Amino acid sequence: MLRKRQTGSKKAPTISTASLPDIIFMLLFFFMVATVLRETTLKVRVVVPEATELQKLEKKSLVSYIYIGPPMPQYVQQYGTAPRIQLNDVIADIKDVIPFVESERAQLPEQLQPFMTISLRVDTGVKMGIVTDVKQELRKANALKINYSARKRVHAL
Repeated sequence: MLRKRQTGSKKAPTISTASLPDIIFMLLFFFMVATVLRETTLKVRVVVPEATELQKLEKKSLVSYIYIGPPMPQYVQQYGTAPRIQLNDVIADIKDVIPFVESERAQLPEQLQPFMTISLRVDTGVKMGIVTDVKQELRKANALKINYSARKRVHAL
């Protein structure tokens, strides 16, 4: 059998770049859809306490957060240094807790409203008086599922 030898050198075929814009836009859309941006801008400082026995919340869509802590440095001039309550993006008074709970409950479908949970994110240096006042208002609003946010203790005592 006779074989024919090629005398010329083989060149690698060129790579087509026509589909690169499609790939880039697909990646861009993926990250735009998959990325969750922070919904609330914190105006109070919250360093949650440490705990050993923690439970992760299953449905975060049913959780509404109330932040309690001293104002951030850029807001001290406006709000002072005393601990404040933050509901969504607004520094609020204790009387605003009930309307906040009602508006959060109204955003949920009717069958999921009984499962709504209020998570209190309280700074470690806050006195319990303001936390107790918030809990009393939550009782008046019939928001009885309350959760305290904490971080996992790194080392046990």
